[in-house]
Amino acid sequence: MIDLTSKPFNLDEAGAAWVRATLAGMDLRAKVGQLFCLIGMTSDEAALKGVLDGFKPGGVMYRAAPGAEVRKAHAFLQDNSELPLLVAANLEAGGDGIATDGTSYGNQMQVAATDDEETAYRLGLVAGREGAAVGCNWAFAPVIDIDYNFQNPITNTRTYGSDPERVLRMAKACMRGIHECGLAVSIKHFPGDGVDSRDQHLLPSSNDLSAEDWDASYGMVYRGMIEAGAATVMSAHITQPAYTRKLRPGTADGDVMPASLAPELLGGLLRKELGFKGLVTTDATIMAGFTQAGDRSRLVPLSIAAGNDMFLFTQDLAEDFGFMMAGVESGILSPERLDEAVTRVLALKASLRLHEKQKSGTLVPPESALAVLGCAEHRAWARECADKSVTLVKDGQGLLPLSPAKHRRIKLFVLGDRAGLFGGAEGSSKRFVRLLEARGFEVSVADTSKPDLAALFRPVKSIKDECDLVLYYANLKTASNQTTVRIEWAPPMGLDLPRYLGEAPVAFVSVANPYHLLDVPRVKTFVNAYGDGPDSVAAVVEKLVGASPFVGKSPVDPFCGRWDARL
Repeated sequence: MIDLTSKPFNLDEAGAAWVRATLAGMDLRAKVGQLFCLIGMTSDEAALKGVLDGFKPGGVMYRAAPGAEVRKAHAFLQDNSELPLLVAANLEAGGDGIATDGTSYGNQMQVAATDDEETAYRLGLVAGREGAAVGCNWAFAPVIDIDYNFQNPITNTRTYGSDPERVLRMAKACMRGIHECGLAVSIKHFPGDGVDSRDQHLLPSSNDLSAEDWDASYGMVYRGMIEAGAATVMSAHITQPAYTRKLRPGTADGDVMPASLAPELLGGLLRKELGFKGLVTTDATIMAGFTQAGDRSRLVPLSIAAGNDMFLFTQDLAEDFGFMMAGVESGILSPERLDEAVTRVLALKASLRLHEKQKSGTLVPPESALAVLGCAEHRAWARECADKSVTLVKDGQGLLPLSPAKHRRIKLFVLGDRAGLFGGAEGSSKRFVRLLEARGFEVSVADTSKPDLAALFRPVKSIKDECDLVLYYANLKTASNQTTVRIEWAPPMGLDLPRYLGEAPVAFVSVANPYHLLDVPRVKTFVNAYGDGPDSVAAVVEKLVGASPFVGKSPVDPFCGRWDARL
């Protein structure tokens, strides 16, 4: 059923023979174990040994931690696993996806704003080199979602934007870099996020495009990535009702399932229509988009029966393993479908030559390889990416460049600037202030933490006398489990909003979200930076003062379709 010697596995006869022999030597428990890619929750070696011996998983994925710690855990797992493990990481923005001391190169929208495929290729190299250094062999990247809906709470800067052609160009370049480092990629999140305004972490969301529109957008991107050699696809807890009804006519609303549980989408659309022959893994099965679809005891084996080859994460390992075993015994998951899934898992491992590396003891590089984490070359590339991405959306008042001679006294309003779910960027506004002050500006940061009704009733003259420029710095990130990201102004009555646009010049800088013009449409000078790392903040200040030109090109519509945002 599976041609191991063709794309994407491209195995030689020795590799194909290893797959066939390994499968033939497995009992039922060993086969079921290979279906699971577990979340790395501990570095305790006794606990890890118990998992390896008791369940024989096919793979593991850790969240980011110091590189040396992650490498040590990966090395122990590989040294003690009967079969080599697939070791995954969300390498979407650089090596920091697995190692906290790795390079934060730039999120995908920041890369897209350079409109330079070399920048995307370098993202792949940084992610691949630094991921490989700690033992990763599988990148859950690039994201090939399309950011069609500016209200989507999860795609946003994780994507290469809203233009399918640019998404494909950038994603292919990034994949090329990752492949050159010896890692497999997993393109995600099939059938495509970015249409809905909801989050699959919280419910089964939906891609509501017509089948024709899907073909011309997401379908075009997936087909291009598959043809370019993507070996794995991540299926999401996202429905595609048009294609479900096209491939399974008469489907009732209540029977429309997310792709992770939809045979017509995985077997019909992905494999038959798009010709994908590689491995399919679910997205995390602890997400409500999966758990709300039915009884977990059935959903676990149904996910593999539907066409996935691996099951990402478990709610309770022993319980989910038992559900999968029971599904085989009850006939939900047939022996043939089980063997097909395990064959693809083994074929992916063989395509990465993990079986050969296991014999030679080179599955995880030596500690000396960690020197690549945050190395000078990667840091220089990150600075260049930041410099080329900062985008001047509009300057209708001819305000820029700023100079201490004209705009010495700056009143700064900071919006957000809290660390994301997994840490990272808290305090970037302080860097922003320091850099402005180093350029000769006097920056007064507005304190709106306490309601002050009297502040609303001031003569216009006092506002003019207070400052030469009102500047906004917004660091409001989208993230899992947030349903909306909009500016929430301070009470009373929006104490910190740009109320007086005629009394002093006003400029707005966003370093995390390109869509804030929705809430400040009449601000005439607006800058997007897409990321809040030190390199991005430094690049913003350089461009505000005219030390370097704005060259970034917006990968999305920053005006959110609003006529008034263009004023």
